[in-house]
Amino acid sequence: MEPQLLHDVTGAVATVVVHHPAKRNAMTAAMWRALPPLLDGLAADPGVRALVLTGSGETFCAGADISTLRGSPRKAQRLAGEAEEALAAFPKPTLAAVRGHCVGGGAQLAAACDLRFAEAGAVFGVTPAKLGIVYPASATRRLVSLVGPATAKYLLFSGELIDAERALRTGLVDEVLSEGELDKRVAEFTGILAARSQLTQAAAKEFADGRTDRDAHWTEQAGASGDTAEGVAAFLERRAPRFTWSPR
Repeated sequence: MEPQLLHDVTGAVATVVVHHPAKRNAMTAAMWRALPPLLDGLAADPGVRALVLTGSGETFCAGADISTLRGSPRKAQRLAGEAEEALAAFPKPTLAAVRGHCVGGGAQLAAACDLRFAEAGAVFGVTPAKLGIVYPASATRRLVSLVGPATAKYLLFSGELIDAERALRTGLVDEVLSEGELDKRVAEFTGILAARSQLTQAAAKEFADGRTDRDAHWTEQAGASGDTAEGVAAFLERRAPRFTWSPR
């Protein structure tokens, strides 16, 4: 099978799989280019309430396919940046499910997700210093927001790999699962996400990402949606809520 992005939708959860096993799921130019329109289509699907990004087999993503940097490194970096920003802008909760290597462009993609769950044994690295590449400003700021300036500098200056436990301590990873438990936990947690209020999630995502010009918009949406009344009624009646708000 050619290097490509695979995807499916099961229930309310979309899964995107980076598939390039011959090169540890390294991203080719075509794969970077394919990600934004794929995400646009999944975002427009009203049945999708959460998205999981993962890699084929036992590796998440070893970064960009280095052969793509020979001809036009600026173009390759631009494509990676556009894919990263499209993932960060996905309007519903996103979760990176990480096994094995999550390095370079793979770490860039994982950092663009809202959450990162890793299997014990996973390793992480931000490696532009090994190639003489200036890491994009937006990606650097996103990394700093996750791990703080000291750890971001450690990763960027050295290009050294860190294990899942250190990634958890620094905030790069949210949960570390024992071998064989990652898929089960991701399915469980995305099921929880799918059952929660999309109104709450969408507003929280914008606020947490630093947007400051939509307070009035979300106040209006909350007042018109009926989600709060439904949530309170469901709690008092001891039943599961039936939230109806969805992104337009």
